[in-house]
Amino acid sequence: MSDSCDRRSFLHNTAGASAAFLILKPELVRATQANSALSVGLIGCGNRGMYDSGIFAKNEFAKIAAICDIYDDRIQAARERYSGAKVFRDYKELLASDVDAVLIATPAYLHPEMFEAAVEARKHIFMEKPAAVDPKGCRRVKAAALKADPTKRVTIDFQQRYGKDYCKAYHLVRSGELGAIKMVRASWFGGGPRIRSGHPASEERIRNWYFYRELSGDILVEQDCHNLDVVNWFTGKHPVKVTGYGGNAIRFYGDVFDNVACTFEFDDGLIFSYAANQFRSPGYRDVSETFICEHGVVTTSRKGITIHRPGKEPERIETRYDITQDSVNEFIEGARTGKIENAGVAAAESTLTAVMALWSCVRDRPYTWEEILQA
Repeated sequence: MSDSCDRRSFLHNTAGASAAFLILKPELVRATQANSALSVGLIGCGNRGMYDSGIFAKNEFAKIAAICDIYDDRIQAARERYSGAKVFRDYKELLASDVDAVLIATPAYLHPEMFEAAVEARKHIFMEKPAAVDPKGCRRVKAAALKADPTKRVTIDFQQRYGKDYCKAYHLVRSGELGAIKMVRASWFGGGPRIRSGHPASEERIRNWYFYRELSGDILVEQDCHNLDVVNWFTGKHPVKVTGYGGNAIRFYGDVFDNVACTFEFDDGLIFSYAANQFRSPGYRDVSETFICEHGVVTTSRKGITIHRPGKEPERIETRYDITQDSVNEFIEGARTGKIENAGVAAAESTLTAVMALWSCVRDRPYTWEEILQA
């Protein structure tokens, strides 16, 4: 979490969380000297892994010391960028090496087993979202997180929780200044990832893993979990019921939806309406969350926040950078200096919220939190 965010509120509002934010004595944490660089192993050298690792590499206190992938072209691309990094083709061998931290950026279905192995290897962990693609995987991540070494930082890349402007909005909404949240809406309208070609047929499902529900969790879990995580964070809890619908209007590749609409209900009757698509609509994009409160409205997005107060002009705060920088840089600082968090449980819960919505869409019926917990 960002220093501008309330770490203790974040963790204490997470069901089942046993870890609290800790600041450890530097001598208790490996590689915490002020002039030492955190050695990082990259597991998964695809687009996102190369993007995230690039942010790590720009930080003077981190170094990409090892790389791992199963494909030669991805290994070659990473080797060219990170000369001198050790090369692995088995992630378990990388975990057995002397790197201080690991960046896990593999297809989503692999996250639970790799997260669990990284916890067992006692590494600092920065893992891409989502936590998993199904209830079993979410439970596995949660169980592993609860067993994590308390001297190791565990971050899942739900960037909004670390973005400075998102944190300002969070504190405003949680302060009560605008009154209680009375309704929530959110959306992710924008184009999806490109379909890859030029590979052998035997590699199709992994090269295009995003487009296969079993591997990605569909757009609700792989992409839209970001919005759902923000709503869980701001409300301090998860929905208890969802009714969802999904379909394909433009894209018919693989077996994932290209548009969904869901209505979530919280235990106090709060309604949260959500819609998303992956339509290529030139000039139009809306990825945001809106919290309608008793005495005002706050809209949050990666481009900035807008605050509406009665009788005043809307206040707009623009975000002019990619907030992934905030999550990466705080991870590096925390791992080096002993500012420890364990975000694994919260990430598993937000991912399970997305899985609950997906199952409602796929199975064409409402789903409750208790049902998905037992699934």
